[in-house]
Amino acid sequence: MHWFESFILGLVQGLTEFLPISSSAHLRLTAAFAGWHDPGAAFTAITQIGTEAAVLIYFRKDIARIVSTWARSLVNRDLRHDHDAQMGWLVIVGSIPIGVLGITLKDAIEGPFRDLRLIATTLIVMGVVLGIADRLAARDESGGRHRAVKQRKTLTDLNVKDGLIYGICQAMALIPGVSRSGATISGGLLMGYTREAAARYSFLLAIPAVLASGVYELKDAFGSDATASHVSWGPTILATVIAFVVGYAVIAWFMKFITTKSFMPFVIYRILLGIALFALVGAGVLSPHAGESAG
Repeated sequence: MHWFESFILGLVQGLTEFLPISSSAHLRLTAAFAGWHDPGAAFTAITQIGTEAAVLIYFRKDIARIVSTWARSLVNRDLRHDHDAQMGWLVIVGSIPIGVLGITLKDAIEGPFRDLRLIATTLIVMGVVLGIADRLAARDESGGRHRAVKQRKTLTDLNVKDGLIYGICQAMALIPGVSRSGATISGGLLMGYTREAAARYSFLLAIPAVLASGVYELKDAFGSDATASHVSWGPTILATVIAFVVGYAVIAWFMKFITTKSFMPFVIYRILLGIALFALVGAGVLSPHAGESAG
């Protein structure tokens, strides 16, 4: 991988990781459109450490409070009913599905799941799902002529069942094109949570999964197998740093955006991109496996 490629891919990772448009799909598509090799699952996982570092810093007060209260609740029974202690357990519970499926489907994630036709399908389908979820949320918030405003749930209403559903939604993002934030936010909205609550839990829930995935890929990258030979460390580190800086700015913007705006711009973008991708593959401009071999 060349330095220019890593710069662009790091920029794409930072811009798309926290938006409901799928960072893995955009990394894959950027490589395909530019005629580069697919950066591969290892590159994606390692650069995601940069964007998760942005999450750790942006939500540092929330994270410190949750981790501290959860740890103290292990020995202090009185703290076990505290919301922050419960959030610690709910993040753990919600991380189970993606942990199990991530290991089980590792070969598919690095192979068949990266087919451009599948990515186009998931972009469109999840775009429609996000649009429906956003519409339902808007209806509850605005009410109507014959309908009162409906109070939607906040993170204080989160329970084990909802945490597991969030986790299953997050696990769907193992398929490029689904989007981790898009799937979990859609799940949250469909369960009746506010946009802000759905996004906040989505970001917190991603921390264990993404860091674990990155560490797992780092283990392989430091080994002596084929994965290690495919990791260009200088460019990968550059991409990770860029993803961190850009990702932090995107989080700050996105958390303000969702308090007053609809997700419809992202819905339209996903659907149009999916249709364009199908058209390009169908016309033979792009091969479904363009740039598939990791470089």
